[in-house]
Amino acid sequence: MVVKKGRKMKRILLATDFSERSDRAVRRATLLAKTFGASLTLVHVVDDDRPRRAVEAEHQAAEELLREQARSLRDVDGLTCDSRVFFGDAFEGISRAAREESADLLVIGPHRRQALKDVFVGTTAERTIRASDRPVLMANDVPAGPYRHALVAVDMSDGSADAVRALQRLGIADAIAVSAVHVFDAPGTGLLVRTHSSMEQIKEYLAGEQERAAGELAAFLGNLGLDTVRTVTKRLETSVANAICLAADEAAADLVVIGTRGRTGIAKVFLGSVAEETLRISHRDVLAIPPCRGGAPE
Repeated sequence: MVVKKGRKMKRILLATDFSERSDRAVRRATLLAKTFGASLTLVHVVDDDRPRRAVEAEHQAAEELLREQARSLRDVDGLTCDSRVFFGDAFEGISRAAREESADLLVIGPHRRQALKDVFVGTTAERTIRASDRPVLMANDVPAGPYRHALVAVDMSDGSADAVRALQRLGIADAIAVSAVHVFDAPGTGLLVRTHSSMEQIKEYLAGEQERAAGELAAFLGNLGLDTVRTVTKRLETSVANAICLAADEAAADLVVIGTRGRTGIAKVFLGSVAEETLRISHRDVLAIPPCRGGAPE
């Protein structure tokens, strides 16, 4: 499917470190560029805080590898594709490249997962997402084809409104099926249990809270012009991020969309806790949407 009408992404930037993790990001970026008719820029960042000879050697090797990869994507996949090498810390170089290239979307590979401790905070992926003023797609899964179903997490905050608007601006909402999930809390449940309320009373209370949450979600999406999507409400039981990932599993969504600042997001230097945990635990691709500050990036 090729999206030809309406708003859509026009320029995609792919950050690669030539690792196997980056291979799935290359494939995903290629599929997106084909779907949306977007141009693709391949970027590699060379750490210049090393001896000059080592920096020059990596620069030369990176330029050659990028040129070969860009040529293959042009010749084999028919894409408009170029490449650039930047210098500096990886996350700073990637963010600078996205701004200089006026990218609509930045695609990166998954963060490194460890067998006994799943580390996310402090990685290049986390720092890039935290610093970026552009939507960042973390390609966790091995691409089997174009996206079919996106699940957007909604908590009625400005951050989730930015996520919905990004889906519309990038053209994703016009290209694939979209569902919205809202995880709601039912704080009165504990009190009902402690006062030995009947199971029927507890069920009635939970049904009322779910109906209220569903109404709020429908109104929120309607105000954003996305009132035709399938909606899901889930009661908070363990963590919001776990509930989001479970909803993605149940909906067979292959893309999770989340704002990087939720209700409690107060500082630019921190990712929202829900976004951070979702990015850390999800095995599906995650599209992280930064706060909209004075309009969409140009």
